Amino acid sequence: MAFNSNMRSSRRKLKSEINVVPYIDVMLVLLIIFMAVPPTQNPSEIKLPTAERSTEPPSDYIQIAVKEKGQLAIGINGKTPQGLEDVSNRTALIERLRAAHEEHPDYPVMISGDRESKYDDVIQLISEAKRMGINRVGLATK
Repeated sequence: MAFNSNMRSSRRKLKSEINVVPYIDVMLVLLIIFMAVPPTQNPSEIKLPTAERSTEPPSDYIQIAVKEKGQLAIGINGKTPQGLEDVSNRTALIERLRAAHEEHPDYPVMISGDRESKYDDVIQLISEAKRMGINRVGLATK
């Protein structure tokens, strides 16, 4: 009997490949679902925590106000408030804060920031007050 070489090629060969078509179908369905479902929260909206007043504010304190557009004011509030005095720039505010702290070393500093003021301005003022040696620095809230 002669050996036929065509007989070998007629046998079926096993494929050792993974069929990924069902996985692609599932991924496309998930992609469509995530694109169609609207987000539950607006990513540009930041929800800040609220705080209750834990203690009574001090009766006498040095107040710094950060107004919109970077305007600054400083004054001493207490039993006889002198009112807030506008200052031209941050350097003048730091000089007035240093003078007020030397005159009233036991007074804490309360910083009030306007809703339209920059968060960085308030943080920089807290840092400057701490560098001067003022230990009691607080934020005024409404």
